Amino acid sequence: MKTKLFLLTGTLFAASFVCAAHAAQPNIVVILTDDQGYADISLNPHHPKEVSTPHMDALATDGVTFSQAYLSGPVCSPTRAGLMLGRYQQWVGVYSAGDGGRGFDPKLPIFPSFLPETYRSTAIGKWHLGLDEDYPELKWHAMSRGFDECYKFMGRGAHSYFDLRSDSEGKFMHPIYRNKERINDTGYLTDRLSEEAVAFIDRNKTRPFFLYLAYNAVHAPPEAPDKTIDIYRKRFPELSQERVILMAMLEHLDKGIGSVVNKLKTEKLFDNTLLFFLTDNGGAKAMHADNSPLRGFKGSLYEGGIRTPFIVSWPARFSGNRTLDIPVISLDILPTALDATGVQAPSQTPFDGKSLMPLLTGESRIHHKTLFWSSGDNGEWAVRRGDWKLHAMKDQMELVNLADDPAEKTNLAADQPDRVTTLTAAFDTWISPMADPITGGSKRWNIEPPQENLSARELERQRKREERKAQRDAENKAKQNSGL
Repeated sequence: MKTKLFLLTGTLFAASFVCAAHAAQPNIVVILTDDQGYADISLNPHHPKEVSTPHMDALATDGVTFSQAYLSGPVCSPTRAGLMLGRYQQWVGVYSAGDGGRGFDPKLPIFPSFLPETYRSTAIGKWHLGLDEDYPELKWHAMSRGFDECYKFMGRGAHSYFDLRSDSEGKFMHPIYRNKERINDTGYLTDRLSEEAVAFIDRNKTRPFFLYLAYNAVHAPPEAPDKTIDIYRKRFPELSQERVILMAMLEHLDKGIGSVVNKLKTEKLFDNTLLFFLTDNGGAKAMHADNSPLRGFKGSLYEGGIRTPFIVSWPARFSGNRTLDIPVISLDILPTALDATGVQAPSQTPFDGKSLMPLLTGESRIHHKTLFWSSGDNGEWAVRRGDWKLHAMKDQMELVNLADDPAEKTNLAADQPDRVTTLTAAFDTWISPMADPITGGSKRWNIEPPQENLSARELERQRKREERKAQRDAENKAKQNSGL
């Protein structure tokens, strides 16, 4: 009898210990929007009158807003690669959407592979980290990279919001996957992604989970339900049709985020959820996004291409309704999640990102000394150190003090040649060990040497590089003309 009682007591103790351990582990939620303008969120005081995002704004009330938050890339796929790796994506040869969309080494561990085995993970929405041309093998698929389940599409950067059939053909038609099965679905895609996220939370509310919710809104094509479009057209008759549709798309996005957060709160999970909200790059000019007060758009390394509204909440660990002006970057998300779950960061391939926890809890105000960006052989790169940012486009240098000039209007390069030299040297040191682009070409822009000094072999290599570059330029131009 005593033995049975002892065993029962031991079993109950072990069960309570496991439950306590699970309770201590936060749920992790990453909400990533697509091509959302820096001012297309109403918590930004520069937002235009037509923008209203109450559910996104509520995240700031519960969390900490970083007013100088950056993305590791100026377009969709590079940022996603860096977020999944916790490292600059240039280490694996991702400089452009073409590089990342093609997919990097599938053997490399990404986000869910670093988490404790107790976590259940899902990828919902836009993947853009490898194609499904090897179907049914699917080596680039999220579930081949450590995720437990998914509801997503694997095509290039865009998907129709209404045609969710896997047998449709066209520019914005790509199979929808539930796990590794191609399915036909119905509905408005933004709403469906939100519904899938809510259902995932409901299925996993008794265990720690990782929800990667990567909306494709408000990326092209410009599509929204007619009823929502009509409301904005009547409310703001002075807006262009493109801007009206964008606002309708934004409303469904905001309401979807609200439904996910409401589910977390209803299930009493929100307080112990480490939640990140950000977008993948600056707003797209082709979609009539608003990046005020910043210069530039998606695809550029000016602030309008790489700054993001960035919110982090975890009410059980730190207070919300605060703003921090310390520069951070999307690479910090994975290290922060591991810090929160008590997992040791890898030593063989150290992260470039750093845990945000010391900043969030007020233990420190020191973070990254220097941040880097590179778009490869098109010649655009940038460095930020302190308040100073050096932006290069081929051999043209622009130096700005972001504390005085966040819109990057005044070029101080001629007045600060030593600083230009120092930051250029820092970039050269950083880019040197990085891989060349997956799609070919060079990681640097170089002025070509005189033709007469090149050997026949070098001339042939140059010819092939020029062909590849011309092909990429044509593809990029076609995407820009179609709003991608």
